[in-house]
Order: sequence, then structure tokens, then C-alpha cells
Amino acid sequence: MDIDHRQPLRGYLYIATATFFWGVAATLGRAAFTGRLPGVQALHAVDPLILSQSRTTFSFLIFLPTLALYRGWRRLRLPPVDVGKTFLLGILGVAASNYFYYLAIQRTNVATAIILQYTAPVWVLLYSVARGLQRPTLQRVAAVGLALAGIAMVIGVVGSGAFRLDAVGVTASLLAAFSFAFYNIGGHNILARYDRWTVLLYTTFSATLFWLVVNPPWKVAAAHYSGGQWLFLIVFSMLSVLVPFSFYFAGLQHLEPTRAIVVSCLEPVFSIVIAAVVLGEIMRPLQTVGILMVLAAIIVVQLPDRKSRERVTVVEPIE
Repeated sequence: MDIDHRQPLRGYLYIATATFFWGVAATLGRAAFTGRLPGVQALHAVDPLILSQSRTTFSFLIFLPTLALYRGWRRLRLPPVDVGKTFLLGILGVAASNYFYYLAIQRTNVATAIILQYTAPVWVLLYSVARGLQRPTLQRVAAVGLALAGIAMVIGVVGSGAFRLDAVGVTASLLAAFSFAFYNIGGHNILARYDRWTVLLYTTFSATLFWLVVNPPWKVAAAHYSGGQWLFLIVFSMLSVLVPFSFYFAGLQHLEPTRAIVVSCLEPVFSIVIAAVVLGEIMRPLQTVGILMVLAAIIVVQLPDRKSRERVTVVEPIE
């Protein structure tokens, strides 16, 4: 992708807008499980599986005709080998990450779910070090230690014993982070060779097929969701996928990926603030400190080492 360095401010605004919409989506996801969103009824009946399935399916159904019309069917074709790789990324990356992320939001809160999922760059770094792709510099080791200490504060292992730890929710958050990391490690070469929209199309397609097997249409119909709930799911899909990814990819046309990383860390900030304002999810002081520590570590582990020319794996979004 050619980067226009003449308008970096526009790139920052695009990325920031994308993170804002992802923050809104996190709050809407929590509202779907609690029924606390003003003006929307019976959202508590929406299951994390349905939320993940509908989000992926509706997104794919919009991506396919839109990209085909804009670019033509031939330009959307991939070699069979790469199609297989995108299917693996779609199932173990997109589908798994989405489901565990929303399960974590349901069982804990937006702050815990988003900040633990956002530790994916830390796991990518550890994998790269284990494979010898990156060196375990003092900067990186310190960043990993900072992230782990921050995680301990966020989930309540360190600090006030009043914080109730939901084991299922925390485990789901970490599994979401691992799936997030897998997507970026496994999809690194594909994302470097193909347009991001094309990769997103194939991964949402494979995730859609996967959910059709796990949760067939007749099971979805048996849930008897209301028209209002289906409208919510459609709007949720647009706000959490199509709109933010459009802004994010537009931002990458003006910014280097490493700069986009720093701005994209606004996502958990927006998510936590919006959830606090709309849903009343207030973090304890020690948890807030832990969140800031994790965010600082995420930025550090993805910034290139000035003393080394080795290539850093940039973590792409998967929200």
C-alpha cells in the first residue's frame, strides 16, 4: 500500500475515528447482554455466539457484493493455497477471537475484556522471540513484565480483594488475545501480499461458514429474536466492522503502521470511557493504573528497536 506522508494529521484522525467506533461496539456488545442500553429492549436475550455469528455474517454479505462491484470478481480471486490459509485465519482467528471477546464482555466487563484481548502484541512478541525472529532486548523484556503486572492489577490478582474475578470471563479474554495473536502471526505474509479488504472478505466468509455449521439457521430461527433485535444486530455489524475498518484502512494510506499502532491504542480508552458513561462501569484506581501499564507495554513491544534493523511484526486489528 502506497503511503501519502503529506497528510499525517488526516491519517491520525481516521485511525482515531475507527477506534471510537470499536469502542462504541464494545459498549453495545455489553448492552446486548445486560439490557441496559436506553431505548432498546430485550437485548439481554442475545447470546455471545449469536452476536459473533450475525456480526460476521452480515459483514460478509455486505463486503461481497460491494467489493465485487467496485473491483470485479477476478480481482477477488486467490490461489487455492491462500484460500485455505484465509479459512484457517477466519476460523481460529476471526471467529474464535470474536466469540471469546464477547463472552468475556458478558462474563466480566468491557475494561477487562478489551485490555486483556489487547495484550495480543505481547504474545506475538514472545512467539517471535521463541522463534528467533526478534531479540529479547531489555526494552522488550521490560515491556512484557510491565504488561503482566498491569494484567494482574486489571483482573484483581494484585490489590483490592473486593474485585470479583470471573474465571470464565478472564480465560475467555486471554483466549481472545491468543486468537488475535494467531491471526496476526499466521496472516502476516498474506496481509503483506494482498489487499486488506480482500483478506477481510475471505476471513469473514470462512467464519460465516464455520458458524453455519456450529449454529445452523434453524437453531437461530428457534431463538425467536424480535425484529428490533435483528435490527440491532445489523446496526451492530456496521458499527463494529464496516465503518471502523473503512476508517482504519484509510488511515493506513497516510501513516506508517508503527504510528497507527500508537493511535489504535485509543480503542481500549474509548471502550472503557464509553462503557463508564453509558453503562456505569467504573474502574477502581488500581485497575486504571494496570490498564495504563498494559497500554504502555503494548506500544513499546510494537515499536522498532533503534539499535536494531530487525523487522517488527505489526499487529493488525481484528475487531
